[in-house]
Amino acid sequence: MTLHLYDSATRSVREFTPLVPGRVGMYVCGATVQGEPHVGHLRSAVAFDVLVRWLRRSGLEVTLVRNVTDIDDKILDKAREAGVPWWAWAYRHEGLFTAAYDAIGIAPPTYEPRATGHVPDMVELMRLLVESGHAYTGASGNVWFDVRSLPSYGSLTRQLLENLSVDAGAESGPEDKRHPHDFALWKAPRDGEAATASWDTPYGRGRPGWHLECSAMARRYLGETFDIHGGGIDLRFPHHENEQAQSRAAGFGFARYWLHNAWVTSGGEKMSKSLGNYLSVAAVLERTDPAVLRFALAVVHYRSTVEFSDATLTEAATTWERLAGFVTRAAEAHGEDDGDAVAAVDLPPAFAAAMDDDVNVAAALAVVHDHVRRGNAALAAGDADAARSAALAVRGMLDVLGLDPLAPRWRSGDGSGAVQDALASLVASVLAQRRAAREAKDWARADELRDVLTAAGVAVEDAAGGARWTIKGQ
Repeated sequence: MTLHLYDSATRSVREFTPLVPGRVGMYVCGATVQGEPHVGHLRSAVAFDVLVRWLRRSGLEVTLVRNVTDIDDKILDKAREAGVPWWAWAYRHEGLFTAAYDAIGIAPPTYEPRATGHVPDMVELMRLLVESGHAYTGASGNVWFDVRSLPSYGSLTRQLLENLSVDAGAESGPEDKRHPHDFALWKAPRDGEAATASWDTPYGRGRPGWHLECSAMARRYLGETFDIHGGGIDLRFPHHENEQAQSRAAGFGFARYWLHNAWVTSGGEKMSKSLGNYLSVAAVLERTDPAVLRFALAVVHYRSTVEFSDATLTEAATTWERLAGFVTRAAEAHGEDDGDAVAAVDLPPAFAAAMDDDVNVAAALAVVHDHVRRGNAALAAGDADAARSAALAVRGMLDVLGLDPLAPRWRSGDGSGAVQDALASLVASVLAQRRAAREAKDWARADELRDVLTAAGVAVEDAAGGARWTIKGQ
């Protein structure tokens, strides 16, 4: 079976055929760095990270571009309220997003361009649109895209321009627009804005509109036509609709497939700062293993909503403990395969078929659970070859989800293999002393050593093959 993906533009599942055989160009809308990241922000990052991992596992070379919007109205307003330069405010929160991505194992994109670093690309695209009659300069100095100049406007979301209400995606601003749904390519400075927040152009001084940024950066790094454009479903209109409109008006093919992930909800409502129902990533990670958070977000189909709650995390933690526990026991009993073996193992056909079916992670996870059951049975029967084979398959499948339990990142809460190695060495030393005490029937000393580990947060479980240990709460 070949990969099939649900294309939001055609509202159908389509066979995925790369523009260039063997290569995939993908653009995913990244963060607008106006504040700290919340769990809802991670949904898109995890969904497309899993897709990229599967594409690469399938032998494709992927160029992933995930932008950073580091200038917009909210960034300027919040920075002014805080009394700090807007660029410092943006840089600070960009760092928080980067830390959040890293904490849950999001692989870095191939390129992560900032909007402010690509103003010349935006001006060039704007020039093409003005000269072709698709854009015009308003009296205030804004530059607007003329939606009526493009007959196909609304095609991405299947909406007719005449049926759109005035407040549906229309930008507020000076009354220098020809049509309510014309959108800003370039914004003239507002009163009180810092001079550093604007650039000179042939059309006047100002700063870029949100939609223009993404079209310009996608073209810069992926060319005029590329394979996949991804982002949250809330971006379909007006952001993605407007991106496509201005790019097509400039003569570009733009995205060939559109993929949109559903959002995270809390209490049945979309998690967002405006609703006040969001959970910051930092707050969640204070009480949750990063692997568990990633698991909770990764194992729900990308087009399905994730209802986030304590119960969600508890269920994810229970399942993750079962999967990781099997892999760990198998490694302790029969040796651990290295990362190269995990990357090269042939994945079960049923798992591959599920992933090729629009990244059906639920069906793929069922295959993982089946192999864990087989592996546990093999461990109980003392069948070393079967247990090792099952463990390697499980690790290979979980690696596609970014969750190989024996990857250095997940061996330690801080993602540091060096820290985990040091911890493992110290615990092994204490366990060796405890084993010697038990063999000498010095039960008091054995209990004392176990209490030392317990006090340090290390849980010890005695099994037929020897003692195994875990970090409590991990």
